[in-house]
Amino acid sequence: MKTMLKAIWQYRHFIISSIKNEFVARFSRSTLGGLWIIIQPLTQVAIYALILSAVLSAKLPGIDNQYAYAIYLTAGMLAWSLFSEIISRCLDLFIAQGNLMKKMMFPKITLPTIVIGSSLLNNIMLLLAIMVVFALLGHTPTLQMFWLPLLTIAIVILAVGLGLILGVLNVFIRDIGQVVPIILQVAFWFTPIVYPLSIIPESYRHWLSFNPMYPIVKGYQDVLVYGSRPDLILILWMGGISILLLVLGLFLFRRASSEMVDAL
Repeated sequence: MKTMLKAIWQYRHFIISSIKNEFVARFSRSTLGGLWIIIQPLTQVAIYALILSAVLSAKLPGIDNQYAYAIYLTAGMLAWSLFSEIISRCLDLFIAQGNLMKKMMFPKITLPTIVIGSSLLNNIMLLLAIMVVFALLGHTPTLQMFWLPLLTIAIVILAVGLGLILGVLNVFIRDIGQVVPIILQVAFWFTPIVYPLSIIPESYRHWLSFNPMYPIVKGYQDVLVYGSRPDLILILWMGGISILLLVLGLFLFRRASSEMVDAL
């Protein structure tokens, strides 16, 4: 771990420039530029809100706003978008960068670090856009928003841990790359984002304890929607699992680095 952190620090300029170049290249020929980062998730939120708000808005107690469902949905999507982006990009990261890994000698840990930085940049832009939307909808965030950095760190740890494990496995077992997007879709609907927790029968709610994203999404909803403090016990429980996954991911990544280059 110490060696990896030292490598990240030594190559910090390479990481920062790569994030910057990736952002510029991604939107260099686009008229709207970086706005596409926020247009897609906000459009998805708008579609869900328009279709389902009439059905679910009455089941969101504690929110005195006619756009309650849209606000609730947006908070959950903010958390999920960061998680799914890191997972999806780490999944194909080593395959996509195979030629670079073969031709250049550099710390491979910089590759997932670039993914983290780029994904966080996208998520911050989305958060700023959501704050504007909330203001337009008459929903004022509270000081509980200062819990968001902790929740964001929790997402990053969980997503990077899973992403590294899946990314390494995908180099050797390419079916992983086909299965994971399907699992992410199932996990999305297994997380109370599009629907409120209240519509799940109590006899089935214990299944959510097997979903590590549930405490984080709920934390985002508590902070952004209800203006309350997240459930720290749930966050700590999930954080422990996430750290174990991160340690396992880093272990696999370090042990398989040379084998990945040969396999690619």
